[in-house]
Amino acid sequence: MNNRGRPREFDYSSIVDVAMKTFWIRGYEGCSTQDLCSDTGLGKGSLYNTFGSKYELYKQVLERYHEMGIREQKKLLDAPIPVKERLSHFLGWALKEDFENMDQKGCLLINASVERANHDSMVQEIFSRHVELLKRAIEKVMEEGLQTGEISKNQSAEELASLFLSSYYGFRVLNVSMQNRILAEQVIKGTMECIFGA
Repeated sequence: MNNRGRPREFDYSSIVDVAMKTFWIRGYEGCSTQDLCSDTGLGKGSLYNTFGSKYELYKQVLERYHEMGIREQKKLLDAPIPVKERLSHFLGWALKEDFENMDQKGCLLINASVERANHDSMVQEIFSRHVELLKRAIEKVMEEGLQTGEISKNQSAEELASLFLSSYYGFRVLNVSMQNRILAEQVIKGTMECIFGA
């Protein structure tokens, strides 16, 4: 019995990954059940039997994206290198995500939040949870920078993390809406100078 359960589990996460790409490209409203069936290879009956609804599948997609994203972000922020390099690599990673995945534009969670968070508590909750975890991870880095003297500012780690986070999210929204790499690089440079000095 155990062996039979495994392929189904693997298929389940594979379907969520395929659906992730569909929602990422089309958005929630622009994505029909037929789009999901075509991309995942599931019939409508199988899709509903497995996930219950398009909305429930969307929730699974956002949860998975959140978990994968926060793991990758924390890995960059926890790297055993100087604080300035960590934050620079983090912003460089976001730049690459936004400009090199041309069909999957920007961050799926930010896109979902812009599209739905003002009227969808599920999207708002997942996005808020992601931002809070990321803020805590950035605060930890700022605290370390202040303690080692890499950051010589009068602000607290929390204030610096809030500043960095607002630049980061503003920059990612601009990247999707404008696709202007020069502007994105200027935002990175300005953010880093604001924290570390010119």
